[in-house]
Amino acid sequence: MTEEHQIIKVRYEKLSAIEKMGIKSYPNDFRPQDKAKYLKEIYKDMPPEELEKREAEFSLAGRVMSKREMGKIIFSHIQDETDKIQILIAKSELPEEDFNFFKKFIDIGDIIGVKGKLIKTKTGEITILVKFLKLLTKALRPLPEKYHGLRDTELRYRMRYLDLIMNQRVREIFRMRTQIIQYIRDYFISEGFLEVETPMMHPIVGGATAKPFVTYHNALDMNLYLRIAPELYLKRLLVGGFERVFELNRNFRNEGVSSKHNPEFTMLEFYEAYATYEDLMKRTEELFYGLALEIKGTPVITYQGNEIDLTPPWKRIEFLKALTELGGVPEEILNDREKLFNFAKEKGIELNLKDPRIGKWWTKLFEELVEPKLIQPTFVIKYPVEVSPLARRNDEDPRFADRFEFYMGGKEIANAFSELNDPRDQRKRFEEQLKLREIDEEIPPEIDEDFLRALEYGMPPCAGEGIGIDRVVMIFTDSPSIREIILFPHLRKKEDL
Repeated sequence: MTEEHQIIKVRYEKLSAIEKMGIKSYPNDFRPQDKAKYLKEIYKDMPPEELEKREAEFSLAGRVMSKREMGKIIFSHIQDETDKIQILIAKSELPEEDFNFFKKFIDIGDIIGVKGKLIKTKTGEITILVKFLKLLTKALRPLPEKYHGLRDTELRYRMRYLDLIMNQRVREIFRMRTQIIQYIRDYFISEGFLEVETPMMHPIVGGATAKPFVTYHNALDMNLYLRIAPELYLKRLLVGGFERVFELNRNFRNEGVSSKHNPEFTMLEFYEAYATYEDLMKRTEELFYGLALEIKGTPVITYQGNEIDLTPPWKRIEFLKALTELGGVPEEILNDREKLFNFAKEKGIELNLKDPRIGKWWTKLFEELVEPKLIQPTFVIKYPVEVSPLARRNDEDPRFADRFEFYMGGKEIANAFSELNDPRDQRKRFEEQLKLREIDEEIPPEIDEDFLRALEYGMPPCAGEGIGIDRVVMIFTDSPSIREIILFPHLRKKEDL
């Protein structure tokens, strides 16, 4: 029997003994009134003698994180959702049976409720002098050893509940994630946008190029696809008369798992009638500048050793210029497929020879050679139309779209464009895209005729943007991997944990 199994066996025996004593092992009748963090903040500067004069009683509930016996007193720390706080179990302050119960039956990991007055120890630590205690939950498995904690990265993700117990930074990351999403939601509502919900199961794949997850609906006798993007439904709402809409949504793409990708991820998409991609660049600067001030108190944040300044205006660079100036692709070979292929091969980048879209090749080279260098907030503009099937053509140079992608920290954060609202051009692009289905399985397998019908009723000129919330959280929490900021990331199956 391993040491852990022996500990579990002993804890089950303790639980049995507790129940034989007539004590409820999992009661639900204790109501804590206070939180550890706030007690420590409020009373940290109060002199010990003044604190001891106060007769106020406080009640907290939390998980036992330490236990140190010193004869007739026991020091312990309990942890609630806000922080840890020290408690003092003194034989002189409790009925003898309660003192002995804590000493014999309470283990690290158990959840208890306590009531008592506040004191300060000789070291100045805020402490609850316990007058009443109650076991609320018996932990039957031991927590990870406190000095080494939970360090195995994969185990942390698979057992996130333990990760949250043991690592305060992890808890702070997910609190910050909630704050970021709330700020974004409040911003758009304050700007007159309507928050909406669109379907997560689509009869037709659309709104992006990605491989979908497929499911089957028994009653309807048809395949449905988990959405890869809400774009085409949100645009239908503009046709219907809503002029500013947004959705904080979950998207699903049947792709690989990496430090930057999770098959299930959170996106913000918003659409604004009578606006252009230029307007959305200004809005994006405003949103992120305000977010930095709200979350960090400064427009300068640090990500993986790099200081990022979100003060507007941000740098702008054309897509092809970035490819040549930052990516090192010689300008003279941009349209020479043979030379471009050989250049990519020398760089260890694989291009699809069967794909006739030179813009697709450029995009692949951009991802590998340029994207990691875009540390400061940067708008990359003028993308080729052939890789922008839903974007409006530029009036001056119709080979390019009125589109930008926003990068910072070496990652794509957002994609936006003035929307294509000419149903004739949209049908033509869908048809041209469909012809390439054999060489690119991420292209939707059929044309969304209802979306084209909606465009024929008339969609106002508009612009739309999608922002990857998970990557935003990565940047603002200085997290190197997307798995750090998703509570339960998808992992490969492991038979024996």
